[in-house]
Amino acid sequence: MLTFLLLPLYAHGCAAAVASTFAGAPSSAVYPPPNLPSDHASAFPDGPQVGYPGPTPTGDEANVIATAPAMAKIKDMWPLTNPKFVKGAGRDFDVMQHAAHLSPFNSVDSFGLDTSPQIPKSCSLKQVHLLHRHGARYPTEGAAPAAFSKKLNAAATADGGFTATKELKFLNTWTYKLGGETLTPFGRAQLFNLGVGFRVRYGELLKGFKRLPVFRTTSQNRMLESALNFAAGFFGLDYQKQYHQLITIEHGTGFNNTLNPQPNCPNGNNAIADYGKAQARKWADIYLQRTVKRMQKLIKGSSSLKFEVDDMIAMQQLCAYETVALGYSEFCGLFTKKEWEGFAYFYDLDFWYRTGPGNPAASAQGIGYVEELVSRLTQTRITECNSSLNCTNVQDDVTFPLDQPIYVDATHDTAMTEIYTAMNFTSFTAGGPLPTDHIPVNQTYSANKLSPFAANLVGQVVACGEDRNTPSHIRWILNDGVVPLTGIRGCAADKDGLCSLPEFINGMRERIKEVDYRFDCFGNYTVPSPNTIIDGRFPESLRVTSQ
Repeated sequence: MLTFLLLPLYAHGCAAAVASTFAGAPSSAVYPPPNLPSDHASAFPDGPQVGYPGPTPTGDEANVIATAPAMAKIKDMWPLTNPKFVKGAGRDFDVMQHAAHLSPFNSVDSFGLDTSPQIPKSCSLKQVHLLHRHGARYPTEGAAPAAFSKKLNAAATADGGFTATKELKFLNTWTYKLGGETLTPFGRAQLFNLGVGFRVRYGELLKGFKRLPVFRTTSQNRMLESALNFAAGFFGLDYQKQYHQLITIEHGTGFNNTLNPQPNCPNGNNAIADYGKAQARKWADIYLQRTVKRMQKLIKGSSSLKFEVDDMIAMQQLCAYETVALGYSEFCGLFTKKEWEGFAYFYDLDFWYRTGPGNPAASAQGIGYVEELVSRLTQTRITECNSSLNCTNVQDDVTFPLDQPIYVDATHDTAMTEIYTAMNFTSFTAGGPLPTDHIPVNQTYSANKLSPFAANLVGQVVACGEDRNTPSHIRWILNDGVVPLTGIRGCAADKDGLCSLPEFINGMRERIKEVDYRFDCFGNYTVPSPNTIIDGRFPESLRVTSQ
């Protein structure tokens, strides 16, 4: 496997297991344990050195996306366990599908079109573009769950301590067992399974390669591990010999990267991102107001542990994080159906205003990928880099080939929502700006559907009509739901979500011209009030007065 690893990667050591009788104490483990005796590696050679593999012929490639009458969908999260009962909900209520971007990927039934991801009978598949998120991970550095555990531990070790009662009783002995940032075992399985599924659906396209495929990811551990687990699922355990993995630098400012564009867009990454968080917090203060009081009544014996809204958010996050990391979490059953619906909307607001349609720098951050997409679709080399594009990569035929039948890019949830915004997927924004004081009826912008763990956006390039050899149309499938493309100029309403390929390309080129990367990312402006932005761009009418 050829890799273009531009930064050294270092293995992060783990602390030894911590034994504590105090609630909230950190607890971790190291595997393999230190100081093991010699593992006698010489007695266990690698498989290829052993020989005697038996017959190994393979069959033809699968192409289920075109050959099957229907496609199998993902509707479970085995081997994770959901709580059996949630107050105010029926037995079919799925807590983990109300955990927003912390939810595992499940197939979306529809984004408004009554159609299947299967290739229409009048078309044949010619090319596919996959953009996917990494798998389930541990919390990021500085996230709320770790802060909650420290607060709990401080209260437990203070004079008098505290006693949690009734449904909170488990907190008396609860310890914090989560790692940081890397994939959980379930997260690894998600990407392996995504690779297997992608091979079953689109394997036929491998016959069109003239050289080994180049897939892309970033240098961050969970991104690289996701890409490699995908490759193992897609190619098999000998994946190293079957493709090249391009690893792009993800390390703060100074490294252009379309799969991690935020660091080099100050407006989107700093004050305006804080603005987005503030909008979500307005809703949290509403939906969790009574929750704080209810939980506080279950704490006895100490005045040192005072719950706040941030603690409730952390506990709901802990439900999601512990479930995808440890398989089950007692935090999930603490909250009612309404409170879980409130949590989901909390992150809908966060994404809308921080990395989505309501952020005036969102399209600028997503437009680099759109430029790369147009380059691939037209087989035209990019000559100017005025956005998050990395010219070193995109101007090189080795690192950025233009003749592949399959493209695979691994990215983050925030980058995905910025790319949807840059591409002007208006079916997600049909309800207009999201209110911060209530959940709107028939809401179309849902973080759970748009960017869960292992989210995947697939562009199908097809040839329709009599000429089955020349690509004529494109359509996009997000998490198994076909996306309407009517927000893209030139793309008419279509029952199968198809858009003429020339019209789609023209629409993307127009979008690239519309987005002012320099101003939206670096201009001196503030978010307008009221904020009526729904396309991720600072309003044209206000640009002159803000320059």
